[in-house]
Amino acid sequence: MSFLTALRRISSWMPVLQRSCTRSCQIGARATCRLLHTPDHAHAVNTCQRQRGATSLQTRAFGLSAFRPKSTDDLGSSNGFHEEGEDEDFLEDSEVEELFQQQIPAGIGEGQHRVFIVHPDVKWGSRKQHLTTAELMMAEAEGLVNTLENWTVVDKMILSTKTPEKKRIFGKGNFQTLTERIRQTAGITAVFVNVERLTPLSERDFEEVWGVKVFDRYSLVLHIFRCNARTKEAKLQISLAEIPLLRSRLKNEMANLDQQGGGSRYIGGSGETLYEIQQRLLKEREIKIRLALEKLRKKRHLLRSQRRHREFPVVSVLGYTNCGKTTLIKALTGDTGLQPRNQLFATLDVTVHAGQLPSHMTVLYVDTIGFLSQLPHQLIDSFSATLEDIKHSDLLIHVRDISHPETASQKVNVLNVLKNLQMPDRLMNSMIEVHNKTDLLTNYESAEPAALPISALEGRGLEQLKEAVEEEILKATGKQILDLKVNLSSPQLSWLYKEATVQDVQVDADEGSAVVKVIISTAAHGRYKKLFGSR
Repeated sequence: MSFLTALRRISSWMPVLQRSCTRSCQIGARATCRLLHTPDHAHAVNTCQRQRGATSLQTRAFGLSAFRPKSTDDLGSSNGFHEEGEDEDFLEDSEVEELFQQQIPAGIGEGQHRVFIVHPDVKWGSRKQHLTTAELMMAEAEGLVNTLENWTVVDKMILSTKTPEKKRIFGKGNFQTLTERIRQTAGITAVFVNVERLTPLSERDFEEVWGVKVFDRYSLVLHIFRCNARTKEAKLQISLAEIPLLRSRLKNEMANLDQQGGGSRYIGGSGETLYEIQQRLLKEREIKIRLALEKLRKKRHLLRSQRRHREFPVVSVLGYTNCGKTTLIKALTGDTGLQPRNQLFATLDVTVHAGQLPSHMTVLYVDTIGFLSQLPHQLIDSFSATLEDIKHSDLLIHVRDISHPETASQKVNVLNVLKNLQMPDRLMNSMIEVHNKTDLLTNYESAEPAALPISALEGRGLEQLKEAVEEEILKATGKQILDLKVNLSSPQLSWLYKEATVQDVQVDADEGSAVVKVIISTAAHGRYKKLFGSR
């Protein structure tokens, strides 16, 4: 690679950093920061926009607003919620969109890829997988690639290794075998190494030897996220998660320049090298994104406060990606705006949908981002603002695809993520485990008595699930079921309809009274007694 070519490749993404930061580049640095727009960028934007447009979910983002019933009559409806948000944002929508669309890491955004997958099968040590097999992990890797539009798997290879920590991961003989296989397979445009994260040095070495773009799980999953992002918060979180990729790219490009004596040159009269300028711009960009996310986090806190005031119980539905969470919520709420898709990470933005329990109590079901094995902590940390909502739920439902051959391993992965998120003990102890997709199995019988077998697609087992949810919600929220005698000539009955869940009304016409069976919170019951006495 010539010095000029390397310099142009670096310069092509510097304006992206500069526009989103504090626009205080030195005069000398500005001379270097010229936009060289690449054709790959347009392909990437169009590809992701097509994928996002293919399924325009009519859902409401959980994190950016407060809930408000349309009217008292709408409380029982699954679609009876509006949003109210703060008017002022740290970043304008147009600025977030520009940042999001122009930060696509190099090489990953072309319109299509013909991918060769290699899975390192670690034979021993801390990185050896004990709950799954290399074949099943390869199948999941294929699923990740096939999730992306116009990406196809042209060949794959499982290769054993005893040295996964080495730069080339494999021993000399196996690496040579892999390289020959890649070179002999026609039409390959990328190699997917099925590991959490490649070091910048490994990535650069592989690309030089194989002559094509190289992905790891971090970069590939992040690109899937990018193509499924819809809300401002999701786009900001993705932009934050992409910064490590930009740093890796910077290191690789600077290594090329250093070999030609250009990486340590000072720019103009700034007193900074090109590498130092780019590092500073990346840091400024990261700070700005984190500030914007912190503002959105405060909005979430406001939302939770207002939700608690209205006393709507919240049930977070979580599980491994593509386990059927969205299908289950649609079945529980009847929300026709939900359009489940049979693909990994179809749900990225956390959304909320109202449904009713057997007692007619309204609850809010939260559809969360799916989990995945070997998902790097950096990626999870970037989405902490979204995942934080789970901690503030009243109840968790863990949905498992019981038909999947790796269902046991997937359960362990989900529980590990919840542990890493420091989920409160009260939620972990009360969590309901659901075995979904039993319609794909013949005469299924659960080996776990506490789990509830269901088929969200066919609607089987949903009534039992609603009853279990109601039982746990009553425990978690401190609500109680009471029989209250009311005077029909007073506003007591209308007040109870507004502030509690009325289950039954037995009218005594002669006496002009009624016995009302209600589900009511301790706080609401206290207000009732204060207004109407202990009757």
